Amino acid sequence: MIRKNFLIGNWKMHGSKPRVERLLTALTSSPANDPSNASVKIVVCPPYVFLDQAQQLLQDSHIALAAQNMASEQEGAYTGEISAAMLREFACQFVLLGHSERRNLYGETNELIARKFTLAIELGIIPVLCIGETDEQNQTGQTQQVLQHQLDGIMDLGERVFGQGILAYEPVWAIGTGRSANPAQVQYVHQCLRKQIASRYPDLVQKLPILYGGSVKIDNAKDLFRMPDVDGGLVGGASLCADEFLRIYQDCVLVKGASRN
Repeated sequence: MIRKNFLIGNWKMHGSKPRVERLLTALTSSPANDPSNASVKIVVCPPYVFLDQAQQLLQDSHIALAAQNMASEQEGAYTGEISAAMLREFACQFVLLGHSERRNLYGETNELIARKFTLAIELGIIPVLCIGETDEQNQTGQTQQVLQHQLDGIMDLGERVFGQGILAYEPVWAIGTGRSANPAQVQYVHQCLRKQIASRYPDLVQKLPILYGGSVKIDNAKDLFRMPDVDGGLVGGASLCADEFLRIYQDCVLVKGASRN
């Protein structure tokens, strides 16, 4: 079973109309928009207010659009929230859920994230579930326990629902810090995650993509993507620079394309 590979750019709260146009124009005029490079799928996650502009710029391209978050309810009196149905109107194929910044800054719980995950699947949007441990949890040997707890809450939804998502391991201590887990550490964690999945859903273990997110940069991307259980990356700051993001993409294609041959 050959798993799909993804390179997802999370712009977070960055951007302006001119910047979005420059960035997406660069991506759509690059080899990343060539359908023959099917070994890696590029996805971009702009802030909500730029989804309309991004949809227009990506029209007829092979680059997919994602949202950075979504509401846990379908509609109603939830001031400031954005529903899955609204995201569908802007051609969002993916949505990030459970990002550490949502968990840590806004108190999102595993239960809330599970509701969002289910709703995304029901509306035909692919959820990218982010899980990861803090520096303190890592230093005290709690990584596996924390990841298991975060993952179990979604696996409890059942194989049919869980199996339609994508998993992204993002150690909190490596996000926006310049620190990155070394490739061997990343491979070990991804391998452990696959064992956890296999214990409940053995048919999914070689189908479900697991990405790495945490200071993915030009100087470490190729080594990370060489790891057999790493199926691409969730890229933060580097995705805001077209040249840097495209170099990371080229490394991913080089490594993952070769592994298919």
